Amino acid sequence: MTESNQQLEVFKRGCDELLVESELIDKLRSGRPLRVKAGFDPTAPDLHLGHTVLINKLRQLQDLGHQIVFLIGDFTGMIGDPTGKNATRPPLTRPEVERNAETYKAQVFKILDAAKTEVAYNSAWMDKLTPADMIKLSASYTVARMLERDDFNKRYKGNQPIAIHEFLYPLVQGYDSVALKADLELGGTDQKFNLLMGRELQKHYGQPPQCILTMPLLEGLDGINKMSKSLGNYIGITESPNDIFGKLMSISDELMWRYIELLSFAPLAEISRWKSETQSGRNPRDIKVAFAQEIVSRFHSPAAATAALADFEVRFKQGEIPDDIATAAIDAGVDGTAIANLLKQAGLCASTSDALRMIGQGGVRIDGEKVTDKALRFSKGAQFVLQVGKRKFARVIMK
Repeated sequence: MTESNQQLEVFKRGCDELLVESELIDKLRSGRPLRVKAGFDPTAPDLHLGHTVLINKLRQLQDLGHQIVFLIGDFTGMIGDPTGKNATRPPLTRPEVERNAETYKAQVFKILDAAKTEVAYNSAWMDKLTPADMIKLSASYTVARMLERDDFNKRYKGNQPIAIHEFLYPLVQGYDSVALKADLELGGTDQKFNLLMGRELQKHYGQPPQCILTMPLLEGLDGINKMSKSLGNYIGITESPNDIFGKLMSISDELMWRYIELLSFAPLAEISRWKSETQSGRNPRDIKVAFAQEIVSRFHSPAAATAALADFEVRFKQGEIPDDIATAAIDAGVDGTAIANLLKQAGLCASTSDALRMIGQGGVRIDGEKVTDKALRFSKGAQFVLQVGKRKFARVIMK
């Protein structure tokens, strides 16, 4: 296998789509390090594992010797990315964006090599564009082409408002590729329209068009919806070692392989061997433990991973709580959900009166701790293991 083909295998690992593969092969055969761009709008201060799917890929390409450009969209963050939104999203202020950007950098360098990463801010060039420059940029694309984008199209057909500034977002993201002279841009599958915009604008400005690599959107703990803080099904990379470890151990055996493929740095041959071993009778829990320790080590330390495993063994194994617990996503409502109603919705008690009786008898536990307060309520974002008696369990996510 040639070196370019070996590299291509790394590029394509876990990816959803590569455009255009033949162009990327030509770029790799040139022998020069590629400028690989990925942009992140600092719209929230904390990252979760879903965000790291893209950053992991950047690290893999960085290890191949390519120049990673970590673009912080401090300018686009103030516009507000309309991708996937069914309504106009309020833009952030510059102070909010700047605060979030600083926390982003601290978090991403737990994965990327800071010494080898180029950090760019798109305000560096966008702030210099005059109104005439922006009008000229806007003239490079038509409204009809913009409305081909799925979320814009749905809102237009549904008579929902689309503000003019939202059309500027994909144009600015595309212009970022021009300013950075990107050879390749990475993004989630929901960003494909914006990534293609970069190719079009580079052609418009006389540059070779960038290739595009889209990565899948990681499912959250419920195994259904995209990992999201708003849905409460996320694992934050700044969470405690015990919380990260416990949440990873709670995912289903099927979802485990999806997480390993997109989040682990283990060689593909090793992952293939793990799958063969589990098919031959090895307990998937062993693989899950190793994976959970890898992730905790990445964002904390190997010592923290060892301690998290020990804590998990004490709280879960010695308490005879099973490794693979079904997840129940419960709507918290405006004022939160009472414990009795929660037990009923999670399918652990037949009725609220049955739930109150079980609490009174000391038969209800949360993360191993006995519940005594019948008025206990849970709000959006809470996550815990709920237990009734010795055999009924649910990992609850309040959404």
